[in-house]
Amino acid sequence: LENLQPEIKELAKRLRYEVSVRGKQLGWSEKVARFHFTKNMRRIVTELYIRDNCHPFKATLLLWVQVPMWVCVSLALRNCSVGALGSAVQEQFSSGGVLWFTDLTVPDSTWILPVSLGLVNLLVVEV
Repeated sequence: LENLQPEIKELAKRLRYEVSVRGKQLGWSEKVARFHFTKNMRRIVTELYIRDNCHPFKATLLLWVQVPMWVCVSLALRNCSVGALGSAVQEQFSSGGVLWFTDLTVPDSTWILPVSLGLVNLLVVEV
Protein backbone atom coordinates (compact mmCIF):
# COMPACT_ATOMS: atom_id res chain seq x y z
CA LEU A 1 0.00 0.00 0.00
CA GLU A 2 2.83 2.39 0.82
CA ASN A 3 4.48 1.73 -2.54
CA LEU A 4 1.24 2.71 -4.32
CA GLN A 5 0.91 6.11 -2.61
CA PRO A 6 3.11 8.10 -5.06
CA GLU A 7 1.25 6.59 -8.01
CA ILE A 8 -2.13 7.31 -6.39
CA LYS A 9 -1.13 10.94 -5.72
CA GLU A 10 -0.02 11.39 -9.32
CA LEU A 11 -3.23 9.83 -10.66
CA ALA A 12 -5.32 11.98 -8.30
CA LYS A 13 -3.57 15.11 -9.52
CA ARG A 14 -4.18 14.15 -13.16
CA LEU A 15 -7.81 13.16 -12.51
CA ARG A 16 -8.47 16.40 -10.62
CA TYR A 17 -7.25 18.35 -13.66
CA GLU A 18 -9.31 16.26 -16.09
CA VAL A 19 -12.47 16.62 -13.98
CA SER A 20 -12.02 20.37 -13.68
CA VAL A 21 -11.56 20.72 -17.46
CA ARG A 22 -14.55 18.49 -18.17
CA GLY A 23 -16.59 20.29 -15.52
CA LYS A 24 -15.91 23.65 -17.13
CA GLN A 25 -16.87 22.26 -20.54
CA LEU A 26 -20.17 20.87 -19.25
CA GLY A 27 -20.86 23.60 -16.69
CA TRP A 28 -20.75 21.35 -13.61
CA SER A 29 -21.05 22.82 -10.16
CA GLU A 30 -18.30 22.21 -7.60
CA LYS A 31 -20.43 19.54 -5.90
CA VAL A 32 -20.98 17.59 -9.14
CA ALA A 33 -17.28 17.82 -10.03
CA ARG A 34 -16.32 16.56 -6.57
CA PHE A 35 -18.76 13.66 -6.96
CA HIS A 36 -17.24 12.64 -10.32
CA PHE A 37 -13.71 12.97 -8.96
CA THR A 38 -14.50 10.80 -5.92
CA LYS A 39 -16.29 8.16 -7.98
CA ASN A 40 -13.50 7.89 -10.55
CA MET A 41 -10.75 8.03 -7.93
CA ARG A 42 -12.35 5.16 -6.03
CA ARG A 43 -12.47 3.13 -9.27
CA ILE A 44 -8.83 3.89 -10.07
CA VAL A 45 -7.62 2.96 -6.58
CA THR A 46 -9.60 -0.29 -6.69
CA GLU A 47 -8.00 -1.14 -10.03
CA LEU A 48 -4.56 -0.47 -8.55
CA TYR A 49 -5.31 -2.72 -5.57
CA ILE A 50 -6.40 -5.48 -7.95
CA ARG A 51 -3.38 -4.98 -10.19
CA ASP A 52 -0.89 -5.19 -7.31
CA ASN A 53 -2.93 -7.66 -5.23
CA CYS A 54 -2.69 -5.52 -2.08
CA HIS A 55 -6.16 -4.84 -0.74
CA PRO A 56 -6.06 -3.13 2.70
CA PHE A 57 -8.28 -5.84 4.19
CA LYS A 58 -5.50 -8.38 3.64
CA ALA A 59 -3.34 -6.50 6.14
CA THR A 60 -5.97 -6.98 8.84
CA LEU A 61 -6.78 -10.60 7.97
CA LEU A 62 -3.97 -11.98 10.11
CA LEU A 63 -5.19 -9.91 13.04
CA TRP A 64 -8.68 -11.47 12.79
CA VAL A 65 -7.07 -14.90 13.13
CA GLN A 66 -4.45 -14.06 15.78
CA VAL A 67 -6.67 -12.24 18.28
CA PRO A 68 -9.17 -15.10 18.84
CA MET A 69 -6.29 -17.59 18.95
CA TRP A 70 -4.45 -15.47 21.53
CA VAL A 71 -7.59 -15.18 23.69
CA CYS A 72 -8.21 -18.95 23.58
CA VAL A 73 -4.60 -19.81 24.42
CA SER A 74 -4.54 -17.25 27.23
CA LEU A 75 -7.73 -18.63 28.76
CA ALA A 76 -6.48 -22.21 28.43
CA LEU A 77 -3.18 -21.39 30.13
CA ARG A 78 -4.98 -19.49 32.88
CA ASN A 79 -7.33 -22.41 33.50
CA CYS A 80 -4.37 -24.78 33.65
CA SER A 81 -2.34 -22.58 36.00
CA VAL A 82 -5.10 -21.83 38.54
CA GLY A 83 -6.14 -25.46 38.82
CA ALA A 84 -9.50 -25.12 37.11
CA LEU A 85 -8.89 -28.42 35.32
CA GLY A 86 -8.13 -30.40 38.48
CA SER A 87 -5.18 -31.28 40.66
CA ALA A 88 -3.85 -33.88 38.21
CA VAL A 89 -2.91 -31.14 35.76
CA GLN A 90 -1.26 -29.14 38.57
CA GLU A 91 0.83 -32.18 39.53
CA GLN A 92 1.90 -32.72 35.92
CA PHE A 93 2.93 -29.07 35.63
CA SER A 94 4.97 -29.21 38.83
CA SER A 95 7.02 -32.17 37.56
CA GLY A 96 6.82 -31.86 33.76
CA GLY A 97 9.48 -29.30 32.93
CA VAL A 98 12.79 -29.72 31.12
CA LEU A 99 16.26 -28.12 31.17
CA TRP A 100 16.38 -25.29 33.75
CA PHE A 101 12.59 -25.09 34.29
CA THR A 102 11.67 -28.32 36.04
CA ASP A 103 8.60 -26.88 37.75
CA LEU A 104 6.17 -25.14 35.38
CA THR A 105 4.10 -23.71 38.23
CA VAL A 106 6.81 -21.26 39.39
CA PRO A 107 7.83 -18.10 37.50
CA ASP A 108 10.96 -18.21 35.35
CA SER A 109 13.55 -16.43 37.52
CA THR A 110 16.12 -16.34 34.71
CA TRP A 111 13.78 -14.57 32.26
CA ILE A 112 15.13 -16.76 29.43
CA LEU A 113 11.71 -17.85 28.12
CA PRO A 114 10.00 -14.42 28.16
CA VAL A 115 12.98 -12.67 26.58
CA SER A 116 13.47 -15.36 23.91
CA LEU A 117 9.73 -15.33 23.12
CA GLY A 118 9.84 -11.53 22.76
CA LEU A 119 12.88 -11.71 20.49
CA VAL A 120 11.29 -14.40 18.31
CA ASN A 121 8.10 -12.29 18.00
CA LEU A 122 10.19 -9.24 17.07
CA LEU A 123 12.05 -11.30 14.48
CA VAL A 124 8.78 -12.54 12.96
CA VAL A 125 7.39 -9.00 12.76
CA GLU A 126 10.56 -7.53 11.25
CA VAL A 127 11.14 -10.32 8.73
